[in-house]
Amino acid sequence: MRYLFLLLSLLLTGCFQEPLYHSQSYVFGTLVDISIYGEKDERARFLANNILADFQNLHKQLHAWKPVSGNKLSELGELNAAISAGKKPTTVNPNLANMLLEAADLSLKSNGLFNPAIGHLISTWGFQRDEFSAIAVDEAAIKNLLHAQPRMTDLVIKANAIYSTNPTVKLDLGGYAKGYALDVAANYLRKQHAKNALINIGGNVIALGKHGDNPWRVGIQHPRAPTAIATLDLADGWAIGTSGDYQRYFMLNGKRYCHIIDPRTGYPAQQTQSVTVLVPPQASNKTQAGVLSDVVSKPIFIETAANRNAAAQAFGIENFMVIDAQGAIFVSAKMVNKLHWVDAGVKFSTLP
Repeated sequence: MRYLFLLLSLLLTGCFQEPLYHSQSYVFGTLVDISIYGEKDERARFLANNILADFQNLHKQLHAWKPVSGNKLSELGELNAAISAGKKPTTVNPNLANMLLEAADLSLKSNGLFNPAIGHLISTWGFQRDEFSAIAVDEAAIKNLLHAQPRMTDLVIKANAIYSTNPTVKLDLGGYAKGYALDVAANYLRKQHAKNALINIGGNVIALGKHGDNPWRVGIQHPRAPTAIATLDLADGWAIGTSGDYQRYFMLNGKRYCHIIDPRTGYPAQQTQSVTVLVPPQASNKTQAGVLSDVVSKPIFIETAANRNAAAQAFGIENFMVIDAQGAIFVSAKMVNKLHWVDAGVKFSTLP
């Protein structure tokens, strides 16, 4: 789970007269925070409720492992069951087919480091649960799954009919769905002519317009302290996302195992504490900023120090920050001037 502090200037100034509507809920297994500025309460509540309804529908469609109603699996869960049983093809909702096509394309761009096909690996590590506790590492199962090499390229998608040439594929869109939901919410608000809002889904955030005369300001979670390490202003249409090892993890024999799995080794990535990416608005025919804010932090998190720049550049990302396993901070040249450090004496290295 990603977590990113939302610092509203309303709270910082103590002014409670501004037309700011604020709503919180719990979807996708994380906190959802919706702030809408400049609308009357009744209309803002209507907009926020519709956004949350859309999020709930996506949650019911995309949950990878848990029944969403009684014993009924999500649409993605039913597709996974069909793949495991060797059934082909399975007809799915056009939206889901398009999501999987986009996720497959993004996986290729990441050289397979973003890989939604490794749901069985995620489950083997105990991260398809509501709570995380230490488990015995199943080395044999990990080895077998690595040998099977489940990849997004194993999917055959023709129109809305899908099957897999590899029965060990288990789809988990946990590193994509929240970003997709941000884009859904932003598009809905624009169609409703709501100009100023901030949507935060467990640390993936997208901004519309401003908060009054000021830009929306967000804070980046310190991975080893219950505070922000820095803040920045989020411009209209920009999105930000943080992946970290500090929410979904367990400790075993003094070693931290987080939910971000390196598909090359089958083990949780261990050389990084957190990665934050800042994404500008994208052309209408491209993958949108919300999705990129969710996806791109993963390959940067997993990659070696020498290859982080290349991982970001593969997606055209120029603004990112990495905190490695030793707590050293690395900031891309474009990102440096956007950050306002909470501790003015913080030391960091600028990436070329």
